Amino acid sequence: MMLFTVVDVVARSFFNRPVEGVYDLVELSLACTIFLALPAVFLRDEHVVVDLADHMVPRAVRWLRVVAGLATTALLAVMGWQMIQPAQDTLAFGDVTADLALPRIWYWVPVLAGVGLSLAAALAMLVRELRR
Repeated sequence: MMLFTVVDVVARSFFNRPVEGVYDLVELSLACTIFLALPAVFLRDEHVVVDLADHMVPRAVRWLRVVAGLATTALLAVMGWQMIQPAQDTLAFGDVTADLALPRIWYWVPVLAGVGLSLAAALAMLVRELRR
């Protein structure tokens, strides 16, 4: 993504010729990067954590993790469910990007896959936490 942007800025500045489609490629790369990395974050338990309660009530930390796992699982399930209809609409209408005319469904594929895999990873982490 950074290389696309740098090349576009250099081409625009020095040659007055921007690279066509950079916006589309960066947007697609960003969707892939973010959503396909989420399951790994869940499985490695590498979320950003604020541990204010850990020191005040250390015995409740396990249950807070269980509640957080339940909330995360529910949120990811709702997100996935709510994303299906817009993805189907994109496919039905044949939406394409403005610059490269890429089918917009390719933006939905990594998003839906990432949310689905994140849901599976969150469930696995919740089960692991319940077994402790």
